[in-house]
Amino acid sequence: MRVLFVMKQADYIPLGLMHLSSALKRAGHEVELVIATHEDPIEVARRFRPGIVGYSIYTGLHRYYLELNKAIKEALGGKVFSAFGGPHATFFPEVIEEEGVDGVCIGEGEDALVDLANALDGGDDYLAIPNWWFKRDGEIIRNPLRPLVEDLDTLPFPDRELFYAKDSFSRESGLKHFISSRGCPYRCSYCYNQAFNALYRGKGKIVRHRSVDNVIEELNWVRSRYPLRFVVFLDDLFIWPLEWVEKFAEKYPREIGLPFFCNVRPNLVTPELVRLLKEAGCHSVGMGVETGDEKMRKEILKRNITDEQIIESARLIKEAGLRLITTNMVGLPGGSLEIDFKTLELNITCRPDYANVFLYQPYPRTELGEYAREHGYLEGTYDDIGPSAWDHTVIRFANPREKRLVENFSKLFALAVEWPWLTPVVKWLIHLPPNPLFRLVYKLWKGYTIKNRIHTYPLSLRELWHSVRHFLKMY
Repeated sequence: MRVLFVMKQADYIPLGLMHLSSALKRAGHEVELVIATHEDPIEVARRFRPGIVGYSIYTGLHRYYLELNKAIKEALGGKVFSAFGGPHATFFPEVIEEEGVDGVCIGEGEDALVDLANALDGGDDYLAIPNWWFKRDGEIIRNPLRPLVEDLDTLPFPDRELFYAKDSFSRESGLKHFISSRGCPYRCSYCYNQAFNALYRGKGKIVRHRSVDNVIEELNWVRSRYPLRFVVFLDDLFIWPLEWVEKFAEKYPREIGLPFFCNVRPNLVTPELVRLLKEAGCHSVGMGVETGDEKMRKEILKRNITDEQIIESARLIKEAGLRLITTNMVGLPGGSLEIDFKTLELNITCRPDYANVFLYQPYPRTELGEYAREHGYLEGTYDDIGPSAWDHTVIRFANPREKRLVENFSKLFALAVEWPWLTPVVKWLIHLPPNPLFRLVYKLWKGYTIKNRIHTYPLSLRELWHSVRHFLKMY
């Protein structure tokens, strides 16, 4: 069976698609990827003649993929099975009702997609395969979920060549992304993990880690084939349990010895953890602050973390010589510009090396997304959410003018954290009309700090040029 995956653009590393590809190839299937900004997906589909065309979709770009899918199916005379997966499909499986959608994969997809490819390849009935919703003759078949993959070491390494063959920038970059675990036990209301945990309740252990040896084996495998000078771990919860971190800190510096980045959570940051990360060779960490209003953080975001814990965690991280990037949200439902400036003040106290800020997006089926919809904070529908969390918000404000102020503030937030004396200037600037200059300043400062503070490694002139071009296109 030939399977064609489709991406709009190479603005992220599609580790999910890479995992699906390696599982399909291990089962004997042929896999191809097309990136729409690099090649015409319709022409590639005509040439490759897939039996399955697959899309990993997230809210904001789902309409694009639905329309592209219709065009591809028309070009192939309808003789292709269209499969949709990813966050939007998992938490909004009603997308199956859209024209041209044949199947929606919910949750983890490796075994589910292999089962579908095997069935279609053999001409067998596929309508009862777990994790799938199917549509046939107007009827929707809703199958139950299978248990979660218990032993992540049994999965093949992600098929990196699938993506690198199409995107030379990612292939040649010395920075590569990895995942050592799946799942998160916390229930932050804005996050998909909360909905994922509810979806898979009773279907196995939510948080699963690969063995340290398996992670190191993949790192060495990648280093033997591609440039690798800086490692980025994308795990939601890389630092838990501590026993895993201890094993990692023992083996990683001896067998890999490259600087790396990982995410931490304030209530889990201790002197012992920071010491282990430093011994392992950690260069930088990301930590969620989210909002400077403790009441909103606890009651609305469901993050039972105090201001004191955040400040103390930042102190421990900085004193250990680790670089710190914080993540924050402005424009929260029920919030205000005053609360967003409290978030600025908390970041100024923490003194991160970069303060990353997003305009809150009410994603479907997350607790906070549903709260925003039910309480009238959502302007329009979920289809009105854009692909970027940096440009615009669909949250309704009591004062419509405040939306423009918050959108402008998000572009200037990091500058005020870096130079607090700019705060009065920022308070004045946000009253100006939205303009390309704010966005350009945001891009340049973010690019500079990420490169020179957070993901730091020597770049050739060629890689530096490609990095600048790639970053400006992404953001």
